[in-house]
Amino acid sequence: QVQLVESGGGLVQPGDSLRLSCAASGLTLEHYSIGWFRQAPGKEREGVSCISIPDGTTYYADSVKGRFTISKDNAKNTVYLQMNNLKPEDTAVYYCGFPCTVIGGVTALGPQGGIGSWGQGTQVTVSS
Repeated sequence: QVQLVESGGGLVQPGDSLRLSCAASGLTLEHYSIGWFRQAPGKEREGVSCISIPDGTTYYADSVKGRFTISKDNAKNTVYLQMNNLKPEDTAVYYCGFPCTVIGGVTALGPQGGIGSWGQGTQVTVSS
């Protein structure tokens, strides 16, 4: 059974940093693209960042470019999202999901049609 477990969320002030982790079990992340998505209250879930196979190509939403970094530790079967210079508009529930499919370099989709999995999410709140 595939399971994705996110951690690392919390309440921070604007300009602070957080590192989210997503630990996978039941699958080998080395063989899958995986990404981070977020959903703010009243908004649709959006793709934040993906890391693809086999070459580790990364995708970032325009709103987080230069501030967020995705990485994957295949030995730990874990994907990370380093978030720097956080802004109030980054407040959302953050989910990891696989597969992560980048469309035209401008958006990313998570699991579709029952293929893949989502984690349970971790809350990130940026507020002064």
